[in-house]
Amino acid sequence: MNGPPAYREFHPRWLRPRVSTYWWLAKWAYMKFILRELSSIFVAWFVIYLLVVVRMVSGGEASYNEFLDISAQPIVLAINAIGFVFIMFHAITWFALAPKAIVAHIGKKRVPPVLIAASNYGAWVVVSGFVFWLLLGA
Repeated sequence: MNGPPAYREFHPRWLRPRVSTYWWLAKWAYMKFILRELSSIFVAWFVIYLLVVVRMVSGGEASYNEFLDISAQPIVLAINAIGFVFIMFHAITWFALAPKAIVAHIGKKRVPPVLIAASNYGAWVVVSGFVFWLLLGA
């Protein structure tokens, strides 16, 4: 016999409860998972945005000014503001998950999860400070 058995008229049906499309709204943990997955769209947006900035800067002052005019449009500002919130959410949730994803040892002793999270936040602060220094102070 090939394939699954044929359906018979009085064959019992499998018990498969219907799952709502909005199942992820039932618990904060599910919603946080879905929002974190959606945040990847904004990560991609900022990568593309940064590549366009580099392209426009390399094209000269006129193309860069044109890009600035487009970037000042309310829809672009709104997308960037919403994207910033999602990027921050993405980073914070990753730093919260990092101690579970990274099992580091010094010698035979496991590094405490708090130290892993703190080192991630510390690196974030240092890199952000360096970027601010480049943009505002250099």
